[in-house]
Amino acid sequence: MRIISGTHKGRLIKTPAGLKLRPTTDIAREGLFNILNNILDYNGLLVLDLFSGTGSISYEFASRGAEKVHAVEINPRHASFIRNTALTLDMSCIKVYCDDVRRFIGRTAGKYDIIFADPPYNLSWLASLPEAVFSAGVMNPGGKFILEHPRDHSFNNYRLFEQHRKYGAVNFSFFRNEGDIAGNDR
Repeated sequence: MRIISGTHKGRLIKTPAGLKLRPTTDIAREGLFNILNNILDYNGLLVLDLFSGTGSISYEFASRGAEKVHAVEINPRHASFIRNTALTLDMSCIKVYCDDVRRFIGRTAGKYDIIFADPPYNLSWLASLPEAVFSAGVMNPGGKFILEHPRDHSFNNYRLFEQHRKYGAVNFSFFRNEGDIAGNDR
């Protein structure tokens, strides 16, 4: 896995053997961030990375200048890997929470400009994840929620749905919280 852009562009991150993950591919991450580059100013962004896995999305936001990146990962081994990698890369803006996503969003006082979620594709409550995020009130007005999901899920009819993008087997659905566009009025 490599960091695509920003201050750490090109840095390779080697994941330990035995981690049971499905990290977002480099091609899909590059496509995602090409979209975000056209609509966001990364400086000052507050980012929440749910189901963080290897932390690849967190590193990308940090490398591009996000002010704070909170990574939530329930697996202690994965959370430790993200924490150690962030330390190695001197990405002090990344804070890792070893916690269940529903519990975290239900009790955090944080408000975020961007929330990214890459849940396990077999997550039993994947279809209700957008509603869980928006009803938790953890997003700033105009914030974006980006959900990575398998092709057999469609969120086109969800009330805050904006767009769908596909990169190979990776699908992203974008949702927009009501208000001004995040990051543009800072």
